[in-house]
Amino acid sequence: MSDKRYIISDASKLVDVESHVLRYWEEELEIKIPRNELGHRYYTEFHIKLLQRIKLLKEQGFGLKAIKMLMPELMEGKDVTEKAQELLKETLAEEEQAGDKDMLAVSEKNTAVQTETLTKMEQFQTILGEIIGQALRDNNEELSKSVSHQVSDHVIKEMDYLMRMKEEQEEARYKKLDETIRSYQKGRTEAAAAKAERRHSLFKKRK
Repeated sequence: MSDKRYIISDASKLVDVESHVLRYWEEELEIKIPRNELGHRYYTEFHIKLLQRIKLLKEQGFGLKAIKMLMPELMEGKDVTEKAQELLKETLAEEEQAGDKDMLAVSEKNTAVQTETLTKMEQFQTILGEIIGQALRDNNEELSKSVSHQVSDHVIKEMDYLMRMKEEQEEARYKKLDETIRSYQKGRTEAAAAKAERRHSLFKKRK
């Protein structure tokens, strides 16, 4: 086996996954990755092939929990195809059963929550109705007075406005009438003066 060493960035390229994925697999699958004198990880050809096989199992649908059960065979380079298929079937069956149980539990929980919510809503509506009813009974007289006072104020303001408008219109009409009378009287005065002037002129001519 070659003693060639790869740093994590080169290993991630060879396995075709991100560097943080390699670190995650190392931790979850308890893979012992050696380190150099500076404490940096390094990967050999063995590790690269191991990680490539892990990636292949991931692509086939295996979770890390199932892959961890195959790690002894993977570390020895054995063919895990048959065991992996059996393990996959068992895993899928367990997940299906767990899924059914989870769905049933969720359904029961949702039903219970809905029932409890409806009960609380009914209780809340009942309490709210009692509070509003009591408030209306307690404040009925005060509300009536307040409404009556507001209506009275509004009516008084409206009547006052209408009266002022009427007074202004009457005042404008009387003013116009007074101007007309004054104009008429002035015209009569001027006409009388003109008539007197003509009479005086005629009287002087006769003399």
